Amino acid sequence: MTKQTILGRVTQLAKANINALIDQAEDPQKMLDQLIRDYTNNISEAEQAVAGTIGNLRLMEQDHKEDVAEAREWGDKALAASKKADGLRAEGQSAEADTFDRLAKVALQRQLQSEKEARTAEPTIASQTDVVEKLKVGLDEMKIKLGELQSKRDELVARSRTAYAQNQMMDAVKSIDVLDPSSEISRFEDKVRREEARALGKQELAASSLDAQFEQLDSLGDTAEVEARLAALKAAS
Repeated sequence: MTKQTILGRVTQLAKANINALIDQAEDPQKMLDQLIRDYTNNISEAEQAVAGTIGNLRLMEQDHKEDVAEAREWGDKALAASKKADGLRAEGQSAEADTFDRLAKVALQRQLQSEKEARTAEPTIASQTDVVEKLKVGLDEMKIKLGELQSKRDELVARSRTAYAQNQMMDAVKSIDVLDPSSEISRFEDKVRREEARALGKQELAASSLDAQFEQLDSLGDTAEVEARLAALKAAS
């Protein structure tokens, strides 16, 4: 996997639109569970890749540091050889002086080579440093996104459970409405009231009959009185 591919994947995943993915999903909870698994795996892979990239960068930095140190060391050696040559030449030892001048030149060539290698590595190190920083930012964004996914999943599960409980309650209420026991009670109450009304009717009817009998007795009493008075009149005459 190339560094550019790693950076592209991390950036793409970090910019994923969770809400858009949820809107397109047939089963948002399953989709989020799968996204969380994928994201967790991607973060693990990205972390390994970024760690490798950082490791390579640190190696290049070490090599660059060694090249700079070697260039400085060869420069010191060239200076020491040149001074030695000057001293020998001043003493009239030209042959030995030439030998040390040649050593100074060799040291200078090594210095130039080390400086060249250090300069060549610097743009690559700068580029890789920039890539590493972007990868770190991308990883941080991915971890934040993973937290958002987990929160969204928990929220969705809680809402789903609440909706399920509400639907169960409404179904239960609907069943009660269909088989409402209060309607049976009302019908029984109506029946009792009709029975009570019939009893009242019978009572009124019985009372009417009794009054009629007493009125009949009163009428018979008056007739007897009239007959008795008539008989008395006849006896007096």
